[in-house]
Amino acid sequence: MITIASVPTDHRYITNLAPDTVDMGEPACFRLPDPRPVDAEETDVRWWPPRWLEPRWLTEHIDTFDVFHLHFGFDAVEPARLIAIVDILRAHDKPLVLTVHDLHNPHFADNSLHLAQLDILVTAADNVITLTDAAAAEITARWNTSATVLPHPHVAPLELIGAARAEHEQEFVIGIHAKSLRANLDPLAVMDVVVCTAAELGNTRVQLDIDEEVFAHRDQRGAVGAALTAYNRFRSVDVRVHRRFDDTQLWRYLREIDVSVLPYRFGTHSGWLEACYDLGTAVVAPDCGYYDDQKPCTTYEFGIGRFEPDTLAQALRDVHAARSRTPAASRVERERERTMLSRRHYEIYERALSRSSRILIGAR
Repeated sequence: MITIASVPTDHRYITNLAPDTVDMGEPACFRLPDPRPVDAEETDVRWWPPRWLEPRWLTEHIDTFDVFHLHFGFDAVEPARLIAIVDILRAHDKPLVLTVHDLHNPHFADNSLHLAQLDILVTAADNVITLTDAAAAEITARWNTSATVLPHPHVAPLELIGAARAEHEQEFVIGIHAKSLRANLDPLAVMDVVVCTAAELGNTRVQLDIDEEVFAHRDQRGAVGAALTAYNRFRSVDVRVHRRFDDTQLWRYLREIDVSVLPYRFGTHSGWLEACYDLGTAVVAPDCGYYDDQKPCTTYEFGIGRFEPDTLAQALRDVHAARSRTPAASRVERERERTMLSRRHYEIYERALSRSSRILIGAR
């Protein structure tokens, strides 16, 4: 059995790979639980950055795992510390597997730090994984490194995938979720077009959701939040301010809307898109990033400093016209994919260990 230090483990990209088996036999991999930081409270669910990215802690626990699989959690880690992490892994002959979810970090408009981090990690990794062919091509072009393309596993629970959706009495519901207004989200830019197109389509409601934490900020986020709530003046717009959805609330929300408009100015891939595909919710996504390479969606022209409103209006018309043909996952498909992904990850870990062992023998 191969023991994996997944960074982090408590993330659907990892938890929905389980069980890690080979030919339906005994578990082939054991993933260590995320180590709890000293100052974490018992009520914490996730915490960043992981302790695995603390050089001293990694050194002290280096003998507890076989393969180091990093995929998130290094947002705030300075490049010098990542170099130290790489050096420790090499010194102890521990393979590094890296999954590149993002080529542009969605939390930061300035992507220079993220690229500096990837400069270190991509070139140091024994194996690189990413989610789409387009992202793999960019990785090859930028770092002259090949990446294995493996799709993201399901995000919604298996028991909800393929389940019947709620009927809206012929009403068409366009959803825009501002969430906490992270850096790449610009819902204010698209709202006028969405509202006008909804009026054109007829019997269409726009549901705009905002996390209440937006209004705790006295910066630009609070001002944007106030501007968004003003859309309540339109009869066809339902603005909802609430606490961040828990998982059950999120699945319910996605099943109650017909289409989710993603107002992303930049980014690469999207877990939200995966959840929509799981639950049969159509997606209108920007043409920045590689969303249309990740899962079926309708795109519009939107990115840093650019927006073509007519393309968004047409995308909404197209989705409305094809509402009975929204691409959706089936439970059987996602279960088969999950088994395939579990095996493919095991093969990558095994190959990384084999390569590491050959290098060590050659050094002797």
